Amino acid sequence: MPAPRNHPDELRERAVREVRSTGRPMAHVARDPGIHQESLRCWVRQAEAGERDDWLTTAERDELKKLRKENVGVRQANEILKAASVFFAQEIDRPRTRPSRGAPLGE
Repeated sequence: MPAPRNHPDELRERAVREVRSTGRPMAHVARDPGIHQESLRCWVRQAEAGERDDWLTTAERDELKKLRKENVGVRQANEILKAASVFFAQEIDRPRTRPSRGAPLGE
């Protein structure tokens, strides 16, 4: 459940609009209505994120994180398979010598 909002939506929108339209520093804009500067910074970032197409959504970020983790596992499995194939290729290429008929096995 999200935290209760301390400031009405209208105040948020007005403060964000003022930062974007006037170019005044966020600290100055936040001081007038008594908003904390970091709160205003977060509101401005949220407004920008909603307008930009080149930023990832939360769902996309979560999927990317999952796929990167999966990719690490696939790369590790691939390295293991490469090492195993080299090992078995060497075993196949190794010349086999037969023990002589009179010699006991294991000597």
